[in-house]
Amino acid sequence: MDILLYVAAAYLGFTIFVFVRNWFEFRSLKNLSPFIANSEERAPFVSICIPARDEETVIERCVTSALKQDYPNFEVIVLDDNSTDKTTEILAKLSGIINNLRHLSGKPKPTDWLGKPWACHQLSIHANGEFLIFIDADVWLEEDTISKAVNALQKSDTITVWPKQRVITFWEKLIIPMIYYGLYSLLPAKYVEQDPRWLPNRFRRKMAPKFAAACGQFIAFNRKAYDEIGGHSSVKQEIVEDVELSKAIKRQGKTITMYDGVDTVNCRMYQSHKEIFEGLRKNFFVGFGKNTPLFLFMAFLQFVVYVIPFFILFLGNSEQQLFSAVLIGIIFLQRWLLDYRFGWNPLISILQPLTILWFEVLAICCLWDHYTGKKARWKGREV
Repeated sequence: MDILLYVAAAYLGFTIFVFVRNWFEFRSLKNLSPFIANSEERAPFVSICIPARDEETVIERCVTSALKQDYPNFEVIVLDDNSTDKTTEILAKLSGIINNLRHLSGKPKPTDWLGKPWACHQLSIHANGEFLIFIDADVWLEEDTISKAVNALQKSDTITVWPKQRVITFWEKLIIPMIYYGLYSLLPAKYVEQDPRWLPNRFRRKMAPKFAAACGQFIAFNRKAYDEIGGHSSVKQEIVEDVELSKAIKRQGKTITMYDGVDTVNCRMYQSHKEIFEGLRKNFFVGFGKNTPLFLFMAFLQFVVYVIPFFILFLGNSEQQLFSAVLIGIIFLQRWLLDYRFGWNPLISILQPLTILWFEVLAICCLWDHYTGKKARWKGREV
């Protein structure tokens, strides 16, 4: 028991270091000033690109929020990716009454492309903007979001925004915040922007993609940088295309900056337990590069750190119980700080062990899919 507690303490010590850094270094888009062109220049033209497949419940909110931006020079392009629900009908109605909305019908997907990269690639072909901003159909924007994003793009080739996730059902509240907890406690945001200075010079460029991260729900490019990395055609077979795009940016020596979307970018990723499970099932293992030893090691480590201390708190001796209580206190403090930042219910964080066990079950399903050759499905397609 003692050795497990020492392992948990060492891991949490690392997460404390990363979490504290990210608390101060992970920037918020809301803190930027809106872009204001001076009297001698015009505002850069922006293309807001929205891929949509079977999004009848969310597409109108997404599109109307994009159209209500206070930025003076932009277009909104929506690609209907062969939807089978009422998405097409809704978009046809909107495009018939709104001038700067362009509604495109997606071409059939080639066999060597995955769905989302193919949809985004088609959008990029039709986009006229100096800046391309790709947002998912389940995202909605505050009115000053694009003007602030343009300001950010004056200093970086690429930006990505992690939206404020709106969680409604029990399972959303239980699962979704854990994704952000992993981000805030394991990856220093500063290293996404710049190479770690503690690495020897000859290794920095080579190791830079290892620190790449992005959120495809909102990712924006300088058009020149986007074209130079090959755009979405360079990631046409990637399930986690957002991360692979950020790796391509860093491999080319270009810059990417991460922001949180509190009070600027909103999203509700999934609306039911089935959607959450199937949505994460398609990319959870892929996010580890399909590295089975690493995947199993992290699954074991998460169980030791976030589940075992709760058992020891009730079953261990007095010293072990005190040690466990301290570790659990650290976990809850980190979760509650994140809940405060993103406006989530802190009481749900008490169920952290259940969250971890849910992810353990997900991991087993992902490994089963991988080794049996079963393809995950999303929006009616195999991925």
